Amino acid sequence: MTSSATTSPALPRTAPSSGSGMPIAMIIGSCVSLQFGAALASQLFPALGSWGVTTLRLGLAAVVLLLVVRPAVHRWDRVQWRSVILFGLALGAMNGSFYAALSRIPLGTAVAIEFLGPLVLSAVLSRRAADLACVAVALAGVSLFGVESLAGITSLDPLGVVLALVAGLFWACYVLTSARVGETVPGHGGLAVAVGVGALALLPVGAGGVARAVVEPHLLLLAIGCALLASVIPYALELSALRRLPRHVFGILLSLEPAIAAVAGLLLLGQPMTVLGVIAIALVVAASVGTTLTARAAARRAVLPQREPTGEIAIIPPELLGADDELVTTADVQGAGR
Repeated sequence: MTSSATTSPALPRTAPSSGSGMPIAMIIGSCVSLQFGAALASQLFPALGSWGVTTLRLGLAAVVLLLVVRPAVHRWDRVQWRSVILFGLALGAMNGSFYAALSRIPLGTAVAIEFLGPLVLSAVLSRRAADLACVAVALAGVSLFGVESLAGITSLDPLGVVLALVAGLFWACYVLTSARVGETVPGHGGLAVAVGVGALALLPVGAGGVARAVVEPHLLLLAIGCALLASVIPYALELSALRRLPRHVFGILLSLEPAIAAVAGLLLLGQPMTVLGVIAIALVVAASVGTTLTARAAARRAVLPQREPTGEIAIIPPELLGADDELVTTADVQGAGR
């Protein structure tokens, strides 16, 4: 799915660093891996169904992450478990509804529509006019897909559009629950267990596909490739890049995801890009970049000295002027779970 990374909920805040060429390449590589993984997943839909593929992808990714991270779950209390379970349910629903959408509409279109979720969340939490304007730009872009369909240029499955919107809604839930896990669970164990929870939650609807993959090794191998491309590799690349890149740069680069998804759909799935479709995706990318930049500007203003009427200098703490902003930039809504 577009569905990497927020970043893992427990990833550290990073400071700007020099020599960012390699980290930038890592982020681009993460986006490419993620979208090509989604394209590979869509090729498995006829055999395993979208829900079966999602369940397999999350289950296999969970096995890898749990083996690598080895979370100390025996030390977690009730609050931590509740946070991780809610995170896992949001993660599973987001991935499941996105792949269900992907079985009905083109990859680039699905990703662009899904991006409305975190963008609207950003505007709601920040209440900045600039973020509201970014959402308006994104909505204008997405509406162009409808214009295409009404004009007969393309034909979009209405249920696919609804499923992509549902995926965006659960992406917003994913952001909020991810932030909660980051506050309550140290390290990356919360993400690893949440991926497993998401897989278990989808098992009732994906069991048929899982069963078929188990008895047909070539399908299982393709599912493993999907899990690596769409979860494990993006997580590893983003984790490494976040240690070396400023967060706003990270967010801007991840905003390219709808464009990369459209290219992956064209190259791997033969899904053509129309002129209106390209414009629509460009507007969604611009809106996502704009949200990242406005959050960056707000964060900088939050730590600047503010002059009181008395002439004294007061430092305004970030928690009073934008703590929520960091939760909703694109940099915080990408990751292995997506």
